[in-house]
Amino acid sequence: MTRNGRTRNSCHLVLTAIGVVVLTATGCGAGEPGAAGSGGQADAVDGSITVFAAASLKETFTELAERFEDEYPGTDVTLNFAGSSDLVTQIIEGAPADVLASADTRTMGKLADDGLLAGPAVDLATNILQLAVPPDNPAGIATLADAARSGVKTVVCAAQVPCGTAAAAVEEAAGVDLTPVSEESSVTDVIGKVTSGEADVGLVYVTDVLAAGDAVLGINFPESSSVVNTYPIASLADSGEAATAQAFVDLVTGDEGTAVLQAAGFGAP
Repeated sequence: MTRNGRTRNSCHLVLTAIGVVVLTATGCGAGEPGAAGSGGQADAVDGSITVFAAASLKETFTELAERFEDEYPGTDVTLNFAGSSDLVTQIIEGAPADVLASADTRTMGKLADDGLLAGPAVDLATNILQLAVPPDNPAGIATLADAARSGVKTVVCAAQVPCGTAAAAVEEAAGVDLTPVSEESSVTDVIGKVTSGEADVGLVYVTDVLAAGDAVLGINFPESSSVVNTYPIASLADSGEAATAQAFVDLVTGDEGTAVLQAAGFGAP
């Protein structure tokens, strides 16, 4: 095998004056910095990547993208936030993306089934639902059943969105039948309805309530613990910056990313 014109991994046999054969290690593949398994140099982490992420990840991924660019000078991360089902549809229809982080495994599975992932998705966090109400809670919401009362303006995510799927599951677990005044395409839209006064209560993730600060009041309800959303992340097969995309995935799923996510209220994967 040759490399740069030298044979046998550039290891040289040197005959000393007393006839002892010495094997020099200079250039040997096993100890060569930057060797990548087969003896090739690892791909550089640079260039621009586009990350599609669930709307509920907006705050954390904005911070993590900034950290990534600081840790890898010369990189640039463009973020696109929306409901997970909308993001998957965009990717299937050809939208350029390098990484997807979705709010449930079901939506990520659609890309896996279509062969659009570079490798298996990795779980990065979990999340549960909470009731979000205006700070003064004018409708007197205390339980999930209160959100089903006549005259209460309740807003949820649309059924095809992970937070909507979770809302339907907790309704079933609680034996409650909600009649929402609107169904939104993302959790951020639900929060928007509550903060604008258009809704008395919305079903969103606990992390969205934390991110909204004093704009809303979060109310726990016992049935939420029965429905836990797991968030997966994966680099995409059509990425033109595979090494950089994977490095971003590694940052998010590593100790640094986990610390940022858990500080925002996400649970461990």
